Amino acid sequence: MSAEPLVTPDGRYLVVRGRLWRRTDPRLDEATRASLVHDLMEARRAKKAALADGDDAAVEDARARVDAAKTSLGERGPVWWDDDAPDETRRMARNTRYSEWFAGVESTS
Repeated sequence: MSAEPLVTPDGRYLVVRGRLWRRTDPRLDEATRASLVHDLMEARRAKKAALADGDDAAVEDARARVDAAKTSLGERGPVWWDDDAPDETRRMARNTRYSEWFAGVESTS
């Protein structure tokens, strides 16, 4: 069984292989979050099927659905926090304001 994902101290990002990925907006209620995750997974499956079929139009439609779901979840688009901190999604944790924290986490793992 895999370990829980590493989360930044402020709860904004998951750290995957040293890279930051924005988490879902914690203000979403569970039913809304679950519905959006379901939509996201359906869109990802549709994209996979469209790629296998070579259907470019369906791939683009599925990509748009993935983007819409991730934006609604707060993982893309405007940030969900309100302290004017920049979005550091996709950046290496060691090159962000989380660098000291991440160095400490890395040294204990």
